[in-house]
Amino acid sequence: MTPSETPPSEDQIRRAPKVLLHDHLDGGLRPATIAELAREQGYERLPETDPERLGAWFREAADSGSLVRYLETFTHTCAVMQTAPALARVAAECVLDLAEDGVVYAEVRYAPEQHLERGLTLEEVVEAVNEGFREGERLAAAQGRRIRVGALLTAMRHAARALEIAELANRYRDLGVVGFDIAGAEAGFPPTRHLDAFEFLKRENNHFTIHAGEAFGLPSIWQALQWCGADRLGHGVRIIDDIEVAEDGTVTLGRLAAYVRDKRIPLELCPTSNLQTGAAASYAEHPIGLLRRLRFRATVNTDNRLMSATSMSREFTHLVETFQYTLDDLQWFTVNAMKSAFIPFDERLAMINDVIKPGYAALRSEWLFLRNSSTPL
Repeated sequence: MTPSETPPSEDQIRRAPKVLLHDHLDGGLRPATIAELAREQGYERLPETDPERLGAWFREAADSGSLVRYLETFTHTCAVMQTAPALARVAAECVLDLAEDGVVYAEVRYAPEQHLERGLTLEEVVEAVNEGFREGERLAAAQGRRIRVGALLTAMRHAARALEIAELANRYRDLGVVGFDIAGAEAGFPPTRHLDAFEFLKRENNHFTIHAGEAFGLPSIWQALQWCGADRLGHGVRIIDDIEVAEDGTVTLGRLAAYVRDKRIPLELCPTSNLQTGAAASYAEHPIGLLRRLRFRATVNTDNRLMSATSMSREFTHLVETFQYTLDDLQWFTVNAMKSAFIPFDERLAMINDVIKPGYAALRSEWLFLRNSSTPL
């Protein structure tokens, strides 16, 4: 069997260059950091203070099926992210954790409006996170791991600060912020409530993604694209509702699904998170298998690494075990993500040609040496 026919090992998956487009800063803290910051800041509402038990609590709460418990997890992480030093530390550790997992490019999102409880301004929040990202990149490089991280500024769709956050993202667009996002409950809070923010960003030729098609269905996706003009879909997994698979295997795409595929609109799919929120019942039933086969612009992401107890390597491992994906498939997902990033075209192209493709070629070449070394002389 060739490398194109053989599922990669967990070690190869870990070493493969990876690109991450959908990762929440407040959903990826280290449990030990949460516990330490809580002690330093006098925050006494943590459900556990031992890092190991605290990490288990986050995972169990996210898996509970209770929206109340799931949302409570972010209450605790955001509570310890209210000072500039804490934000910078969390951001730096985020970069280090991603780099250790083989991520070479990431766009990490957070909502500045959720970090103002101790007197920080929106600008101070952004500058602290940017400082942390740059420090994380420097520390990772010193460890022999190269990574680049851009920030996405998120506005909460149930609030009324989207235009303000969009303007903030535009001011910092050449200073580490690569785009804008809205997040929060989809049902009852359509993206069209924030048209002024999206119109502003389009006038400024800026990039934005929209959480759509996760908990809510096709109307959310349609509004995000046709009313708001999103460049990417955060999750977008419910596009499967517009795809019909007949008993004989024949596939028919509805008008919206065909549009998404024809226009190469990136889907920021997060398999483990989608299982937790009920968007899919299992990895085998996750729409990513069909979307890959139909060649949608599908990408693989972590969403909230702490709550989902996941990483890019774990997400890829689940897909390899479920669909018998090979290095070719993982490279396809990775190149899709890099093509869809919010950095300039020439820089995306350089990452694909000089980092991603050579990285996967090196992993494939191992097969030749391992094969020869196991052949009797």
